[in-house]
Amino acid sequence: MGNDNPKKNRDWLRTAIMTVAASGSPSARASNHTHFVVDQIGRAIVAGEYPADTMIPLDPDLCEMFDVSRTVVREAKKTLAAKGLIQSKAKVGTHVRRSDEWNMFDEDVLRWHTSVKNPGRFYDELFEIRLIFEPAAAAAAARRANEVDCNLLFDLCDRLAGATSRADFAVADYEFHHHVLKLSGNRFLHSLGDMVQTALYSLFLIEAQENLLAIKAEVVRNHRDIAKAIASGVPEAAHTAMLKVIREGHARANPGPA
Repeated sequence: MGNDNPKKNRDWLRTAIMTVAASGSPSARASNHTHFVVDQIGRAIVAGEYPADTMIPLDPDLCEMFDVSRTVVREAKKTLAAKGLIQSKAKVGTHVRRSDEWNMFDEDVLRWHTSVKNPGRFYDELFEIRLIFEPAAAAAAARRANEVDCNLLFDLCDRLAGATSRADFAVADYEFHHHVLKLSGNRFLHSLGDMVQTALYSLFLIEAQENLLAIKAEVVRNHRDIAKAIASGVPEAAHTAMLKVIREGHARANPGPA
């Protein structure tokens, strides 16, 4: 897991957003690929269709359900097991593990949570962990960033301001936060970019029906405050500015006490 290929992540985010914008809901196309089976079973488990400690269908039933070979099913189960969602036992079957045993840093597990109808707890936990690591990353960036680095942050603020679609706005927003993580100089922080991507995609799903202009000016202003604090080399101000952005994002995702 990590952000070894940020372009791939940006492409995923843009594709996911455009799919929702075009159709109003995520869509899946049946295929015989292992990825499709992994995606369908993973979504079902995260949505609670297979509660913890229950058994998922046997291999022959899964083969019939998805019209795939047993080899595909076995590979799909290996992938799901690696993500912590299931566990297989000889002569017993495959059962679903408790959610606190899932790999919540896995990109697919994060993405599947965004498709749950009422993911309140997920949003709360996601923004809670962001409150822990992103302000720290902004503070570290203020200690390390050079002029070239900061110019890119301001360029990304300009892209936010100039975005004419929610998709372009969300991608520029992700790239800004991803760049701050990179500027922290901490590889562990940098590798948490998938969580930011998922959080911003979740916000897109919630805000899809809102007027972009109603939130854009304030969001851009708050991101410029982060860039200015980092460029000025003031860690405390960068930390505070990032806290504000994340808290306001949480408030939009989950109206009420934050």
